[in-house]
Amino acid sequence: MILQLHDLLLPLRHPFTTANGTLTTQHNLLVSLSDGQYTGYGESPTSRSWPQLATESARAALEKCRPVIESLNFEEPAEFWAQMQPHLGHHPFALCALDQAAHDLWGRRHQRPIWQLWGLHDEALPPTNYTLGLDTTERMVAKLHEFCDWPLYKIKLGSGNDLALMQELRQHTTAVLRVDANTGWTVEQTLCIAPALKALGVEFIEQPLPRDDWAGMQRLHRECALPIVADEACQTESDIERCAACFSGVNIKLAKAGGLTPARRMIQRACDLGLRVMVGCMCESSIGISATAQLLPLIDDADLDGALLLAEDIADGVVINQGRVTLNRRPGTGARLNAAGMAIITH
Repeated sequence: MILQLHDLLLPLRHPFTTANGTLTTQHNLLVSLSDGQYTGYGESPTSRSWPQLATESARAALEKCRPVIESLNFEEPAEFWAQMQPHLGHHPFALCALDQAAHDLWGRRHQRPIWQLWGLHDEALPPTNYTLGLDTTERMVAKLHEFCDWPLYKIKLGSGNDLALMQELRQHTTAVLRVDANTGWTVEQTLCIAPALKALGVEFIEQPLPRDDWAGMQRLHRECALPIVADEACQTESDIERCAACFSGVNIKLAKAGGLTPARRMIQRACDLGLRVMVGCMCESSIGISATAQLLPLIDDADLDGALLLAEDIADGVVINQGRVTLNRRPGTGARLNAAGMAIITH
């Protein structure tokens, strides 16, 4: 095996603000894994919520494991993940990128898409929402019109005038709305605003409380007028059981889970427990988005607009048109580096 690592500095289309801060450029890590004939790609994102897992530490973790990675061969990606988890379990973002690359390599070797190798079908995939980062009301309305006619929008909240903002946005679209407070609300705020949001056609509220406020989340689960979906509270496989007692659904993100391998197990367990299942993303290129999209036939909801938030993508992969997601039939994840991506790896 040959491991290669490349820094990705991805300018965003617009400054992207949540309750946790503002981004203008996303610094990710592109990971490639080659067997001499085929090369697979994965992506480790950066998240303000997990500064200890930033790109620099992902690179360091993978470099430390380079001798192990390059000494291994594998038939199945899950086998490779199990071999690498003891070395990279402390850094799920790095493990995720390596697992994505292993799956992409596996698919390219077999000349089939990953979803086909899993025995899945690509009919009736859930649409993805488009996310409006927190901003002034005027700018959020303008962002909505920039991606008009989508069936779903996710609205980042936490500004202090959340209800007025939602009322104004409702004047500009008939689409289904979802809201995400990114841990920025209290129990009382959530209970107070939820009935009005429901009247505005909001489908659910994502992670209104801090991830460790389990008592508060249990109360919301019992009393809130809208379903509550876990994000920050749902990170790894061990979180699914606890979330079932406090949420109506979970948002599973590959970077937090540690890759496609554990994410599939999380989806199955969440379904067994009757939870609504969403797969989500961070600000990622089509490398990471196309990997996550392989899970779409297994889930209820999608939040896969990360590459659409970029000023320029580095790859072509899954196609998203007004919320409709189309999986291509190229081998692996289906993602291929474009001219901008090739310039990065040949620089």
